[in-house]
Amino acid sequence: MKFHPPLIGITTSSQHQTASFCVRREYVDAVRLAGGLPMLLTPGEPNLATILEWVDGIIFSGGGDIDPAAYNGAAHPSIYNVDAERDRFELSLAQLALETDIPILGICRGLEILVVASGGKLVTHLPDEFGETIVHRAEQARPCEHNVQITPNSRLATIIGPGEAKIVSWHHQAASTIPPDWRLTAQASDGVIEALEHQHHPWALALQWHPELSLNDERQQRIFRTFVAAAAHRNAAFSQKAG
Repeated sequence: MKFHPPLIGITTSSQHQTASFCVRREYVDAVRLAGGLPMLLTPGEPNLATILEWVDGIIFSGGGDIDPAAYNGAAHPSIYNVDAERDRFELSLAQLALETDIPILGICRGLEILVVASGGKLVTHLPDEFGETIVHRAEQARPCEHNVQITPNSRLATIIGPGEAKIVSWHHQAASTIPPDWRLTAQASDGVIEALEHQHHPWALALQWHPELSLNDERQQRIFRTFVAAAAHRNAAFSQKAG
């Protein structure tokens, strides 16, 4: 049987001014480096079940804010790049994906999508609730670095090791509640939730930070390698059954 790299779907954003879809190339680079074959998933696609039949894993990527109406949140002047079509597409896809065994990796907005899709809520603007002892997004909306504490005996601790980890952060929102069936797996010293993992799904991990922006860090690389390996294992098991 000929080997095929696992097909990894990556959600994208709509660029309405240029009538295009896009995603930062670091997501694609990270998947390729880990041995996966990236496939871009565009907002508005109606065939969600077909997506889940074809791809071996899904990355919910970063991007603009989710409409607060989706989680009964309040409007805030800091909210930016809300895209109703992308929200509908990703929330529906996340809900369906969580009902399957497909490996799922949420990154930044992707964590927030998984939280909202699971019935959780978001902090609308972190400085209002957590202050600025730790900067999670620098001025001019640039990424920045800070440490997080990894929860012992978690999937994340197994992947990158327990204790502290330095991460690249680029967000002004985060989960305010942990939805049912999820558990906390990393937190910043100011109390911001930095990572969650599903307690019953075979492989569903959500990170508030951006591991694709620090692929020179071996620990961050392992997140993508482990994710793609899980997708490859699922693909091989499915092919074996089909054969």
